Parts: sequence; C-alpha cells; structure tokens
Amino acid sequence: MTKQHPLPMTDNRCWYLTFIAWVFATCGTLISLFFSEIVQLPVCVLCWYQRIALYPLVLILPLGLFPFDIKVIRYVSPLVILGWFAALFHVLVAAGLVPESAQPCVQGIPCSETHFNLFGFLNIPVMSLLTFTFIAALLYFTKKIFSQSTTKA
Repeated sequence: MTKQHPLPMTDNRCWYLTFIAWVFATCGTLISLFFSEIVQLPVCVLCWYQRIALYPLVLILPLGLFPFDIKVIRYVSPLVILGWFAALFHVLVAAGLVPESAQPCVQGIPCSETHFNLFGFLNIPVMSLLTFTFIAALLYFTKKIFSQSTTKA
C-alpha cells in the first residue's frame, strides 16, 4: 500500500482555487433555490439543465478537497462544460438571437423572459454563464498550477 503525500506548501494554491470553485457552485445553487423557492420565479427548461449541471458540483468538489485530489477536475469538467453551453444558449435565447422554433420552452414558462434584471444587463442567464465561466477558469488554473508544480519536482 502506497502512502499518499500531501501537497507541498507551494501547491496549496490548487486547494484554494478548487475551494473557491466550490464556493461559486454553492452560491449559485443557493441563489437559484432562492429565486425559485422564496421569490417563486418560474423555472424554465434551460434553467433546469443548468441546475442539473451545477448542483452536483456542490457535492463532488468537496470530495476532491479532503484530501486534495486533482482528479476531481476530471470528474466535474463535463458538468461544467454542459452547464456553460446551456447557460450560453440561454443567454442567446434571452437576447432574442435564437429563433422561436429552436427554443426548448414549454407553454407558460418561456425561456426568453427575464424576471430579474440587475444594472440593466445582469439577468439570471448571464449570472449562470458567469458562474460556470468562473468555475471553469478556476479549475483550469488549478490544473495548470498542479501540472507546473509536478513537472518541477
């Protein structure tokens, strides 16, 4: 049986970046639940796809933190990519750039309707796209830093 060694002190950055990615995922989950359960905003089909990609990150990312395991990035990357593309498509639908025939909306809950708007441009689809973008960037830099530190050793 091999003994697993902790990360060197210089590589604690990987742990912190992964932790921050988990914080973003957790905040995104809590905010989406707040809007649907407290504010009672309807949840469209595209929002459900983004939730399906976001919610598991809250459970999977901490599993890679204690003890730190870089392989967690491999496991969450498909969810982050799926969520990012769903959020991008949702932003395009809300902006009116996707024809109605290509929208996966159901009657009564249109995906193109924005119920919340902050600063005139920050709506729920944009917030979701930013969340997935930040998570993807944090995981990318985590992988890059880890790769650089293992090649030096």
